[in-house]
Amino acid sequence: MSVLVVGSIALDTVKTPVEEHTDLLGGSTCYASVAASFFTTVNLVGIVGDDFPTEHIDYLRSRKIDLAGLQIVPGKTFRWSGEYMWDLNTRETRSIALNVFESFEPKLPGGYERTPYVLLGNIHPNLQHHVLDQMKRPRFVIADTMDLWINNTREELLRLLTRVDMLILNDSEARMLTGQTSLIKAAAQIRDLGPAYLVIKKGEHGALLFGPEAQFFSCGAYPLEEIHDPTGAGDTFAGGLAGHLAAQDHGSVTFDTLRKAVVLGSVMASFNVEAFSLERLRTLTPADIEERYQTFRRMSQFEVPAL
Repeated sequence: MSVLVVGSIALDTVKTPVEEHTDLLGGSTCYASVAASFFTTVNLVGIVGDDFPTEHIDYLRSRKIDLAGLQIVPGKTFRWSGEYMWDLNTRETRSIALNVFESFEPKLPGGYERTPYVLLGNIHPNLQHHVLDQMKRPRFVIADTMDLWINNTREELLRLLTRVDMLILNDSEARMLTGQTSLIKAAAQIRDLGPAYLVIKKGEHGALLFGPEAQFFSCGAYPLEEIHDPTGAGDTFAGGLAGHLAAQDHGSVTFDTLRKAVVLGSVMASFNVEAFSLERLRTLTPADIEERYQTFRRMSQFEVPAL
């Protein structure tokens, strides 16, 4: 089964306390699509300007990502610049130039509308709606969001929640959306708004998965000695999760399947932060993923000692 990934494609400038790199391949679509491509086929939808390097297109194509939905138009590609502080958890946006992304209207090529799994990247809710309006009964829809849409497009976002099967957001956004300080209460309230499943990301502390009938799973983050660039970690997580779901399709999505998908999403994110942009994913192999997944499993299994 394939995954449809829709979101932003960007050229990034990223500065950390020890390094700075310019014109990096970035954007939610790229991170998510490449991560998902390790598990299944991917249909990509996005927009770039005619300045977008052909080497990036070649790389995406080398991952067997279908680029029929990639719009290349006159103008400049979306650009983002950010700087991370010493803890690499705090980030400041230095500049944003939407360029051709400002007029992005997702158009699904023939056949894309029947893609069974859909990952809606962190874009305006109206664009996410526009994608779903073109779909033909997708099996499972995942949406990402952020504080900007929660604050400025709340009505459109709430309407979107009635149309998706899973929402992914971080802990501060979950509290912002609901007004709840407790993530457990926030999760219940968000699920009442529509999505059967919810993932709340907690950065270096992992992620929480919530499902029907009080189903709950806490996934830690893989411990790393060094982190070089956290950019795109959340999108890589979502792409790995969606890719695994599509690869393991058995007619329906279960909580057990989602638990493994969350762990694999965390594994993919852990690789992503080991280098700038998608450089670590360029050298990643299925054997690397399997080895880290098994290590993750061993670390997570323990017996509670008797009192």
